[in-house]
Amino acid sequence: MTEERKGAVDEGAGPSAQIRVRDASRKMPGPRQFVRYAFYRVMPEWRRRSAVQRAEDRAEFAAVVEEMAGRDGVILRSYSLVGTRGDADLMLWSVSERLDEFQELAARLNATALAAYLEQPYSYFAMTKRSSYVERHVHEDGSPQEGRSSRLIILPTERKYLFVYPFVKTRTWYRLGPEERQRQMDEHIAMGHRYPGVKINTTYSYGLDDQEFVVAFESDSVSDFLDLVQEMRASEASTHTVRDVPSFTCVATPIAEALAALG
Repeated sequence: MTEERKGAVDEGAGPSAQIRVRDASRKMPGPRQFVRYAFYRVMPEWRRRSAVQRAEDRAEFAAVVEEMAGRDGVILRSYSLVGTRGDADLMLWSVSERLDEFQELAARLNATALAAYLEQPYSYFAMTKRSSYVERHVHEDGSPQEGRSSRLIILPTERKYLFVYPFVKTRTWYRLGPEERQRQMDEHIAMGHRYPGVKINTTYSYGLDDQEFVVAFESDSVSDFLDLVQEMRASEASTHTVRDVPSFTCVATPIAEALAALG
């Protein structure tokens, strides 16, 4: 067996890095969460069902979401995309330390009458993970955005909008030395700190899904987020972007209201 098969390359390593083996007995820094962003689109045929049938469908679907959202250790939030996307109407943001609950939620929703008329054009699966880039970056007001603990535990705010997109970096990025990557990320993070009303939730998908990261920004201001993204386009780190689309503008909406907007 080769050394590469015995161990893993340090995530901050450059091209000349040595191979290290992870100590399986080492205690992890804390619990990590599974995160899923599931986007749904209702088929036009559903709107041809009677008003009574549609009301029953909405109530059944909402009951499943509300029951799961009430469980200890589960975060389940609903968002409407009616009016912001043409290919998605509803998004469910799920967070839990237990992957089984994701499977249970999906299975129970699949068993509803509404599921026969739902398509799922997008789904992003990820986990929380500590980031070495942001450990020394804390906002002046002391808020935990991108702070030492916020990468392991998702703590959603009550802000109205959630902007979500998948993200992939170039392989060249990972071959840069850790000091060079930190230098570029310092500039990138400093830009974000100029927009304290925008809170980022970064999760990681290496080997779990088709993207490397999923980023979700919470804000009460659409214009602040637009200006932030435009400014970040000029950062040196952004030149290592392979893909950061599709991008979704999601409006926080109670599940009953989000379903009512479907028709």
